[in-house]
Amino acid sequence: MINRRVFGKAVGMSTGAVAMSLAGSGIASAASTVKAPRTATVTAPALTPGTHPSFRSPKQVRAGVLDVGYAEAGPPHGPVVICLHGWPYDIHSYVDVLPRLAEQGYRVIVPYLRGHGTTRFLSSHTVRNAQQSAIALDIIALMDALEIEKAVLAGFDWGSRTADVIAALWPHRVAALVSVSGYLITDVEAQKRPLPPQAEHTWWYQYYFSTERGRTAMETPESRDGLCRLVWDTVSPTWDFDDATFERTAAAFDNPDYAAIVIHNYRWRLGLADGERRYDRHERQLASRPFISTPTITIDAERDPFTAPGNGSSYRDRFTGPYEHRTLTGIGHNVPQEAPTAFAQAVVDAAGL
Repeated sequence: MINRRVFGKAVGMSTGAVAMSLAGSGIASAASTVKAPRTATVTAPALTPGTHPSFRSPKQVRAGVLDVGYAEAGPPHGPVVICLHGWPYDIHSYVDVLPRLAEQGYRVIVPYLRGHGTTRFLSSHTVRNAQQSAIALDIIALMDALEIEKAVLAGFDWGSRTADVIAALWPHRVAALVSVSGYLITDVEAQKRPLPPQAEHTWWYQYYFSTERGRTAMETPESRDGLCRLVWDTVSPTWDFDDATFERTAAAFDNPDYAAIVIHNYRWRLGLADGERRYDRHERQLASRPFISTPTITIDAERDPFTAPGNGSSYRDRFTGPYEHRTLTGIGHNVPQEAPTAFAQAVVDAAGL
């Protein structure tokens, strides 16, 4: 999930709202270029979450150390948007966003991250490593495999962190950025310092995963699914999802490397598990909290317990390019699935900054 250090700067919730509209027929032609002017947008009716129950069959492509599963829609030569999911979620967080953006002329790609869904490691000898730069390089490899030079990156949770890392280290590959919860690049040394008790309480599962008992839970389907559903209920208190919605995503947790990837991610972020030396150079750069110059829209979700107060002020100085911030009232952690119209609109608008 998100960076505990950002949340720990203060405990509480931000408030406020931003009026959202999704591009209608006026933007359809303008969307043929990433630099489409936002003045072409018009108000369109909101899309009801859950309108699209599933994707077409995901595709597969060999990219780097992985065989990546992904969903895709939209014209093959349209401007590219890559949407990145978090934990404990999967590509279905974007099940309503993908067709909405595809209708506007974007080529939309939603990959399963390593350890999720149909994404598999090509070799049994590859370290099951989930440090931030490794996951970011997976997406660079995916772009290379699909011959995509530059894309709009949009994400939440692990997806926000991954998009932030790419925008910071490889800005020439990023046309624009949509980052829920703002700047989530991890500083492992900073993560070792205690947070206020309320913040620590919110991160209960992170410490659970630091134990072998937590690992066993993630390796046991019944315990794993119960824990993940509890996280959904806790971090999205206003989202009225049904059993079928959760079970559709939980199928992605059956990946043979799921437990190893999740456990390593959280242990590495606390400094309890080693990364790989091949990524040391990137991690040293990220530890300096590099600026992001890419055109960016950040989103805070008011009902997400990880959202820090201050309406984005805690991370505003990290973004030096064209920038907007939005706070979504009444929305929890899984922003693209809870508020697909608002998320899709942010993508369209970021592409036009």
